Amino acid sequence: MRPVRCLLMGVALAALTLIPSGCGETAKENEILIGEYSSLTGTTATFGQSTHRGLTMAVDDINNAGGVLGKKIKLITEDDQSKPEEAATAVTKLISRDRVVAVVGEVSSSRSLAAAPICQANGIPMVSNASTNPEVTKKGEYIFRVCYIDPFQGEILARFAYNSLGIRKAAILKDIRNDYSIGLAQYFSEAFKQMGGEIVAEQAYSEGDTDFKAQLTALKPAAPEIILVPGYYTEGALIVKQARELNMTVPILGGDGWDSAKLVEIGGQAMNNTFFSTAYSADDPDTVVQNFAKRFKQLHNEPPDAFAALGYDAGLILFDAIKRAESTEGAKIREALAATRDFRGVTGSITIDAERNARKPIVIIAVQDGQFRYRETVQP
Repeated sequence: MRPVRCLLMGVALAALTLIPSGCGETAKENEILIGEYSSLTGTTATFGQSTHRGLTMAVDDINNAGGVLGKKIKLITEDDQSKPEEAATAVTKLISRDRVVAVVGEVSSSRSLAAAPICQANGIPMVSNASTNPEVTKKGEYIFRVCYIDPFQGEILARFAYNSLGIRKAAILKDIRNDYSIGLAQYFSEAFKQMGGEIVAEQAYSEGDTDFKAQLTALKPAAPEIILVPGYYTEGALIVKQARELNMTVPILGGDGWDSAKLVEIGGQAMNNTFFSTAYSADDPDTVVQNFAKRFKQLHNEPPDAFAALGYDAGLILFDAIKRAESTEGAKIREALAATRDFRGVTGSITIDAERNARKPIVIIAVQDGQFRYRETVQP
């Protein structure tokens, strides 16, 4: 990433409120500058790349339709390298140097939690496309999301295991350094036990680990009927492969952090009899979904995943709010975002609630023979 220039922050970044810089890019009279921070490189690069593609489609669509308030949207993107500290730096640049009026990002809850206080302190609306940890929007009234939150996702995963698969004994293997993973494990556990299920064992790992056999060996004597692995796709796929090598054939369950083509590239046939929750399925016959999927595939020669769809929806909801606000002032955009009701996106009908979270449906995907197959949809 480029160094921060003319940014009078230094170690005062922790203070959050930025000192405007005179050397940044100034918006042309016919442009509205929107910032994006995404993991274009690093451990979860597919998340950021998919988000960027979806968001870029939204920008192109709105500009081809005449723009917003008679102006074109210009997207300025920063790569946070899949690191929370870089997310904070990226958002600092976008606000102080580039003077964006709003920000879209991130998939990772840890990175959104690092960036959100900076947006809040500067009165810049932030729309997270896929950060599901409840703490994200609690950072302030300028912070929104277009995805569901982990209490709902955890409950749905528990209901799926208990009701659809008939599971009564579950084990959990979570990423102890990941806010998303910790939260999803907690909400699954609470809901599963309330239904009458039992958590028979728990183990932990850290993002970046590659050997999970010690944890899996520790889980095995508890005889779980399913294992929840609420982390990201790289570790998730490796865990499944190593579980199968240890003759652990039970279903393995993940959250939306599994939603990447890399999951089956890494896990191969070992991924059979696994499931994960997500925001969208390209198999949905809905006309809006199929139109988006067709156009995305024409552009990128591959079907869009949920993060592309969420990036697209985040962009359109933000642009719609600017249009309804009839202004690019942060406070007015914030008010319009908070008033979003029944917005028809690719990922379903989206209503922003009083806590600035999205009420919307959730999808369960089964992995079979290297393919993601739609299993069921659950409404909020």
